[in-house]
Amino acid sequence: MNKVKVGNFEIGGGEPLVLLAGPCALESLDRCLYIGRTIKEICGRLGIPYVFKASFDKANRSSFHSFRGPGLEKGMEMLQKIKEELRVPIVTDIHETYQAEPVSKVADILQIPAFLCRQTDLLHAAAKTGCVVNVKKGQFLSPMDMRNVVDKLHESGSEGILLTERGASFGYNNLVVDMRSFPIMRSFGYPVIFDGTHSVQIPGGAGTKSSGNREYVEPLVRAAVGVGVDGLFLEVHDNPEEALSDGPNMLYLDKLEALLKDALAIHGIVHGKM
Repeated sequence: MNKVKVGNFEIGGGEPLVLLAGPCALESLDRCLYIGRTIKEICGRLGIPYVFKASFDKANRSSFHSFRGPGLEKGMEMLQKIKEELRVPIVTDIHETYQAEPVSKVADILQIPAFLCRQTDLLHAAAKTGCVVNVKKGQFLSPMDMRNVVDKLHESGSEGILLTERGASFGYNNLVVDMRSFPIMRSFGYPVIFDGTHSVQIPGGAGTKSSGNREYVEPLVRAAVGVGVDGLFLEVHDNPEEALSDGPNMLYLDKLEALLKDALAIHGIVHGKM
């Protein structure tokens, strides 16, 4: 497997389990710094490489009136401050080709949202920046179809590729995780991440916004690590009930450390390091 370098660490190929985590969307700077600082401290205690995650624009909300975030210009200012304060790499998603270049000046990883994972021009623009590109597998795609996504990125000159599983559509307003997707996508030669919080989302389940089943985050994370992944993606908040986006599927900050300890124990067994 190709290792992918992010900041001062590498992902995949037997390297330690990595964590991409933070609030769904950029809220206040103080709150983002508090959440990020707490996660960094937890990861420091556990020896887990950490990447701060938050979106500057949630462009695929259920309702036109839903909170989307501060936007590109203000969002990049906030993420730059978070990066400087926490001294960790940054991952954030882009939705339009014009966003790739300015976002790449701040972010270490450009994330392609699941709904846009087949968008050739967006993949090409992200790859051309030289940033690592994390592509979330569409809810409508089989894991085998992600081979074509990898090929598009290759043909655009990228070798820094991460693939993320976030559940597949199962009827209406429901997602399931096919555990076969992890070994299938890892067979393409790049690290695979499990998004344990969006995988429990109920898209449109609350009418004008998504709902979720937070209680399934922990068992699904344990299962995914047991099958074999290179990292975890988790949306985390100190009070999800107050979150401006994706509250029902976000993990409580005070439950993160215990979950990561379980994940590390399982990861150690899977990789024969215990």
